[in-house]
Amino acid sequence: MSTSLDDMYREIIMDHFRSPRGKTPLEKTDASSEGMNPSCGDEIQVDFSADKDILTDVHVNCKGCAISVASGSMLAETVKGKSFDQVLRIAEIVKKMLKGEEVEIPDDPEFEDLSALQGVRQFPVRIKCALLAWVTLVEGVKKYKEGGADTAGAATTEDGV
Repeated sequence: MSTSLDDMYREIIMDHFRSPRGKTPLEKTDASSEGMNPSCGDEIQVDFSADKDILTDVHVNCKGCAISVASGSMLAETVKGKSFDQVLRIAEIVKKMLKGEEVEIPDDPEFEDLSALQGVRQFPVRIKCALLAWVTLVEGVKKYKEGGADTAGAATTEDGV
């Protein structure tokens, strides 16, 4: 395997792929959003529960490649317990990081796993795989903030890239 592929499939990504976080269905779902990557067929559903302005729990059900599943797992691990403003800020950082834009990645242990996704930039076709969970969550948060409980949203990586 080339060095580039080694970077992309670092152990942390494979760990999230093999043991995805956020797989446990929620007892109470306040919002749900479905996403699809038409480029490769990855599909995801992100459900979350909220208390006012805080995303209290998240469930990620992803059917896709290792990068897509790992990114969804990292999302589940990172956003739980965060305010919606924090969630949207983290999603924007991830998006800029994946697209190779200038962004300061916080020196925070929570970003350690997310930083592993930087290797995906070397493979432009895989960027949409890594973004899928994030654009899907952002769509769900926007719909929730617009309409409150029991809202659903739909996202595609065509919108998020």
